[in-house]
Amino acid sequence: MVKLGTVRSLHHQVIQELGRLIVSGELEPGKSLPREEILAERMSVSRTALREAMKVLSAKGLIESRQKTGTRVREETYWNQLDSDVLAWRCASMPTESFVDKLVEMREIIEPAAAVNAARRRSDEQLEAIANAYQAMAAAEDLDAWTTADLAFHEAVLHATNNELLTSLFSVIETALGTYFVLSARNSANFKNALPQHFKVYEAIRRRQPEVARQAMIKMVSDSRSNIKKQQTERAAKAASAAGAT
Repeated sequence: MVKLGTVRSLHHQVIQELGRLIVSGELEPGKSLPREEILAERMSVSRTALREAMKVLSAKGLIESRQKTGTRVREETYWNQLDSDVLAWRCASMPTESFVDKLVEMREIIEPAAAVNAARRRSDEQLEAIANAYQAMAAAEDLDAWTTADLAFHEAVLHATNNELLTSLFSVIETALGTYFVLSARNSANFKNALPQHFKVYEAIRRRQPEVARQAMIKMVSDSRSNIKKQQTERAAKAASAAGAT
């Protein structure tokens, strides 16, 4: 008898494997998946585990099943882009320039407004959480520690808005933002160059200065964009140079 936990583990395995293949583009939109019995055999899982996995992938918008045509991969426009798994799979397959640009746009919309409301509504405890994250950034000795602390800083700012919808949004996009912060810091001459701008955001929130907080956050996001754009330009120049050499 197959244990329930084993079935769940196997269906999770199928979700991760097929989800990654779809989001990375290895399984292209419109492509039909093999029949259930064939796919189950290829993936070494039971048809029960496969069916459960397919239900999850369908709910994420990645696939659709039709009685006569079977199961096929859906166009990207139908994917649940804010699903935590979908975001994780996109980030794991190395973010494209277009995807990074969209992350920047999302930050430009959300984070300055969050800084404004944090300055207006934050509690002393929430301010302390922002300060602790800032101190962890200052103490970071490597990129991993910096990124973890940077993520905690932005999460603390969103919590300080006392808007549960914004807080929930952060939990959804956390993986993507973590990847974004790594990319931004990696392309800075010194990842701690961003520290003064983070302090300006913290200080504006501490002083309850909404407009100052907004402008400081706008500058922070703009600097991150510049770091990543610099990498994109350098990568394009190297590619052009390599093509010319051949």
